[in-house]
Amino acid sequence: MFKTRVLSQLRREKIESIMDSMGVEEKGREIMDPKGIYRLIYAEGLDPRAANIVKQEFLSVGGEAAVSWEALNMSEENSKILMMGTLRHYSRVVDKLREQPFNLQVLADEIEDVLENFGNPSTHPYMDEFGDGCKVMGILNVTPDSFYDGKEYERKEEAVRRAVEMVENGADIIDIGGESTRPGSERISVKEEKERVIPVIEELSDNIDVPMSIDTYKPEVAEAAVSSGADMVNDVFGLRKKGMPETVADLGVPVIIMHMQGTPGNMQEDPTYENVVHDIYSFFVDRIEEAVEAGIEKKNLILDPGIGFGKTLEHNLEIIKRLDEFTSLGRPLLLGASRKSFLGQVLGKDAGERLYGSLAAASIAVERGVSILRVHDVDETADVVKTVEEIRKN
Repeated sequence: MFKTRVLSQLRREKIESIMDSMGVEEKGREIMDPKGIYRLIYAEGLDPRAANIVKQEFLSVGGEAAVSWEALNMSEENSKILMMGTLRHYSRVVDKLREQPFNLQVLADEIEDVLENFGNPSTHPYMDEFGDGCKVMGILNVTPDSFYDGKEYERKEEAVRRAVEMVENGADIIDIGGESTRPGSERISVKEEKERVIPVIEELSDNIDVPMSIDTYKPEVAEAAVSSGADMVNDVFGLRKKGMPETVADLGVPVIIMHMQGTPGNMQEDPTYENVVHDIYSFFVDRIEEAVEAGIEKKNLILDPGIGFGKTLEHNLEIIKRLDEFTSLGRPLLLGASRKSFLGQVLGKDAGERLYGSLAAASIAVERGVSILRVHDVDETADVVKTVEEIRKN
């Protein structure tokens, strides 16, 4: 027996260590380790002539690229391409594309960027102050109608106690929300939302030493919350409400851009996508561009695919399975799957009985490169993060 096996998809440094343990000469390792990592990269919006050039360049180095028949016969205006190759193939093709027309220098830059970003958790510089690794964001709903803990923390004293407890249990960030965005929830006024959250934020400023996030889509609430001590904005409408991009730009704080199809009132009425991951990825590309144009620094952008916000069970599962694709954008990812209804569909259990499902989703998210987990169960999730990160680094 030769003890033959297929190896897991490994990072470049692990491939190098395997060859080192085998006694492979250093120069040989440098040549071969880029050949041990295979990547599929998708791009769209190419001139068909550009798509054909890319395909030929990949074929010339031993890689492959798939394009449509319409691209091959030049009968379409915008072409899509699926590139397939090792890191070595991409390195050689990128060098060639920089010498080609049809804006292929830009494609070369984008290929290098997504390859560098893919699978690597990103953090905002502000978050680096609190150490490496995935951060745990504790949910503090100061509302009477949240799907899981509504009415529990309506009173300021109870909300403050809960936030302090979460920090003691390992929360790196506290996310404070004054308006429920569960499916079918009703909107409240700016005045009422401020009355719920501002006193809590002011009190917590003197009681906890971790960042606070304000969960709101209203610019007036965001401005008041940051003025009262909040450190970042969590916007379920993804900076799409009038005045919100400019307000966040003026505040100069990190902002979480969440994807939602529709509104909380109608988002679960037959949500449909052509390709859920591709559609959300495209949404993020557009929102990043528009945020930067509004004056928000790119380093301040955090992305949330919006589990449960205009998605079916199948959509939510697909997003979690393919979270690592969003790391290609090079921005920190947040996942909020804690105790949500899709877990109830999987488990057949009410929100109060979905802890283990939530932890399973959290463990996959950390492994896929998520930088922030927004959760109800801080202590248990912190244990998951520590365990998964220890496995990842060894």
